[in-house]
Amino acid sequence: MTLTEQYNPDRASPLAGVNTASVISDAIGRAFARTGSNLAFGHKILDLADRLFRGEVWSYQPINLRYHDFAHTLQATYCYLDLATGQQADSAPSLTPREVELGLAAILLHDSGYLVTAGDSSGTGAKYTYCHEIRSCGLAASLLPPLGCRPDEVDMVVGAIRCTGINGNPANVNFRSANARLVGCMIATADYLGQMAAPEYPDKLPHLFHEFAEADAFSNIPPERRTFSTPEAMLAATPTFWAKFVRPKLDEDFSSVYRFLCPAGQPEANPYFDAIERNLAVLRDRVAATPIAPASKV
Repeated sequence: MTLTEQYNPDRASPLAGVNTASVISDAIGRAFARTGSNLAFGHKILDLADRLFRGEVWSYQPINLRYHDFAHTLQATYCYLDLATGQQADSAPSLTPREVELGLAAILLHDSGYLVTAGDSSGTGAKYTYCHEIRSCGLAASLLPPLGCRPDEVDMVVGAIRCTGINGNPANVNFRSANARLVGCMIATADYLGQMAAPEYPDKLPHLFHEFAEADAFSNIPPERRTFSTPEAMLAATPTFWAKFVRPKLDEDFSSVYRFLCPAGQPEANPYFDAIERNLAVLRDRVAATPIAPASKV
């Protein structure tokens, strides 16, 4: 059983109200009680991430993005905790308590690469979209040893972060164990579902368009080579993005670990998928109200 005790296909998104560190602190307490993980470590890494995104660690500014904001990190973290608790009931060998802790570190730091330093006043962290995973790995490697993480543990966290992003794939990471790879699949799955199942996802998508536009400009990609020319084109393409890219990727690259979110005996009952389908219905209605020619690339 996951953090959601009872499946109800008509209830609000499992991520409704998940937008503060205090909510995640409570979720860590519930999840770690089930996995036997160290609650003190969980609270330390959450506090570190919270201060980091507030601009209170080293010389980093507060996060200045409206799509990849700290709320997204918290929502992805909640989904990861749901996956971790659900995984304990799966027939496969359970993750160790420490592996669950390291997964928490990975999901909380997976988008830290969007942060900009105090002397960086040009644009926003969106310009780092195409390299933010690398920057996130560097931050994790710097921040985790003082919390007691060994080199091999840092390597596991970095490997999991490398699974995120549009081109993330555990097949491209040299994991030391099957469980380390499993954590990578869970982190990447939580990243996708944490975005698309969030109740505000339809309203935040235009912000994602502007983040990509800034990243394309920063990376010297000319307008004619960009995937989307307008926010409306991105909205129109999103249902296809889910059906033709994300869902197959969750199955093929990330080993269908979303199954850990389903109640026992109900493999088709996934509250995150239900929330995504509701969000996609909202997007279809909005696109139908303002018809446009969709972009040629998805």
